[in-house]
Amino acid sequence: MSRDNNSGKPKRPRSSTRNNSDGSRASKSGNSGSKPFKKTFPKAGERNSDSRRSDTSYEARMEKKYSKIEKEPYITNPGEEKKSFSPKRGGGKNFDTRDKYERGSLKYGRRPGASDEKDGDKARSFVQKRRFKKVEKDVHKDTIRLNKYIANSGICSRREADELITQGLVEVNGKVVTEMGYQVQKTDKVVFDGQNITPEKPVYVLLNKPKGYISTTKDDKARKTVMDLVANASPYRLFPVGRLDRSTTGVILLTNDGHMTKKLTHPSFDAKKIYHVTLDKKLTHEDMKLIAEGIRLDEGVAVVDQISFIEGKPKNEVGIEIHIGWNRVIRRIFQRLGYEVEALDRVMFAGLTKKNIKRGHWRILTELEVNNLKML
Repeated sequence: MSRDNNSGKPKRPRSSTRNNSDGSRASKSGNSGSKPFKKTFPKAGERNSDSRRSDTSYEARMEKKYSKIEKEPYITNPGEEKKSFSPKRGGGKNFDTRDKYERGSLKYGRRPGASDEKDGDKARSFVQKRRFKKVEKDVHKDTIRLNKYIANSGICSRREADELITQGLVEVNGKVVTEMGYQVQKTDKVVFDGQNITPEKPVYVLLNKPKGYISTTKDDKARKTVMDLVANASPYRLFPVGRLDRSTTGVILLTNDGHMTKKLTHPSFDAKKIYHVTLDKKLTHEDMKLIAEGIRLDEGVAVVDQISFIEGKPKNEVGIEIHIGWNRVIRRIFQRLGYEVEALDRVMFAGLTKKNIKRGHWRILTELEVNNLKML
């Protein structure tokens, strides 16, 4: 054994082999004579049973994780009653997007994408008021330009009226006027093509007539008329186009355009009218065939354009289309065959329907609808 020059202690011999080192470690730990301690590591895909996380396997950790979610309630909106998660489909209002859409978005106070009827009514009323103010603005003027005077009478447009004025075809109080921008008063007498014209702008009002009103401008017996329903519709005096008897409901047109009234009421213009008829008993196919062929009345043969049962309704409800305007012609047709009309509703007149018009309410026609009437 060699000694170090710096110290008197003998040096411990170094072991050159690994086994001797392991043996020396074993002797130090007091496990002499037994196999040396060697920590084993798990292979890929295996998990050591002696590891610290042996009690928290993947399945156990996932179960622990989602158990917390079940314990914590899902809160859709603060301040509301808490609702627990339930995986059952359709089992009340649970953690489901349906719950959000049933209550509606709190930001806007309504269901997303749902149409608001009140907003729609406000928009429609705004358009009606704007059209009414446009007509009323011309009423309170003392004077009006001659070309606008002619255009308001419904003869032509302003540009075409300017051409008529320059050609000397318009007279004011017996004198020919060719001056552009000439102002006329409402009391002046304006003549075009030998006929007097009025400065009133044509107004067209569509009414959904209720039961109990008669279709006249006034009544000697003080009964309710359709004029009571459209009193605020126009500053001008309106006249009903055609007539509906007191017990008949449905669409009726009122206007101050005399030319249009004459056109729509004359049989030669073939203004179509569709009625929903409710009878006191079922209509047989034989009687329907007779009506389609034509029923003879006092005025002649009542020609019916079309007649059919209404889909999804009982056999005592039929739809009938005619173009003749005889007095109470629908009721008399069915009475001739032994039927009584319990209810009669006109659903269409000259292409105009009562869509979006409540019973007893009215609306002003759009420019497109007026142009369609002029094209008939």
